[in-house]
Amino acid sequence: MEARNFDVPRYLSVLPLFQEMSPDELKRLAEGCRLRRLTRGEDVFRLGEPCEEFHVTVVGQVKLFAISPAGQEKVIELIGPGNTFAEALMFTGKPYIVNAQALADTLLLSVSKQAVLAEIERDSRFALRMLAGISRRLHGLIHDVQAYALHSGMQRVIGYLLRDLPEDADDAAEMTLAAAGALPPGRDARPPAREMRVSLPVSKATIASRLSLTPEYFSRVLHELEAEGLIAIDKRDIRIPDPARLAGYPVQ
Repeated sequence: MEARNFDVPRYLSVLPLFQEMSPDELKRLAEGCRLRRLTRGEDVFRLGEPCEEFHVTVVGQVKLFAISPAGQEKVIELIGPGNTFAEALMFTGKPYIVNAQALADTLLLSVSKQAVLAEIERDSRFALRMLAGISRRLHGLIHDVQAYALHSGMQRVIGYLLRDLPEDADDAAEMTLAAAGALPPGRDARPPAREMRVSLPVSKATIASRLSLTPEYFSRVLHELEAEGLIAIDKRDIRIPDPARLAGYPVQ
């Protein structure tokens, strides 16, 4: 995708945050946007830099991460195509509290704070949509904290592998409960209609950090699941013959 031929108003119109905006509003907002093409390993921003915009990953992958005093990296979130980040921080007037880096060649759309505030002044409904988006992100972060505190490493890995279950599938809810160890006693997730295939979007070490696991433990869990016949691993591609059986795998 060539950045110079990129239709910013049209792209904004398909994002949930901007779907209800008129063509004129989208055009005004687009004037406050900038496109950046980043290569793998290039910084989006660094801790302590001023936050005067929020960002949308158009193509590629971005990781949000922190560095401990001992120099260890902790991946906080992986931002794929169509997802936004730094919206809430932009309104605080404070600098970035984490780092962001491209994990692959990435096309990034950045929306300026001034453009957003101007649209909020014109239409309060835009503010409500911004709040809804920020609330969804907060809900996701709370879910992550609960998973780290209450779920075993095995449960976190299984939950990650089953993250793309379709929400409208008949068995999706029960599989999710099973992966979290929350199904009532004696009740099993129903068998799925077909197998799943998962492609790891980034390195195993990055995913392990995202799940608050060591790379060695993450690999050990994958090999255990493969030995049990629950998954088949081919580099970054993972085949799950029976997602319901994987969701119901007994964990300590």
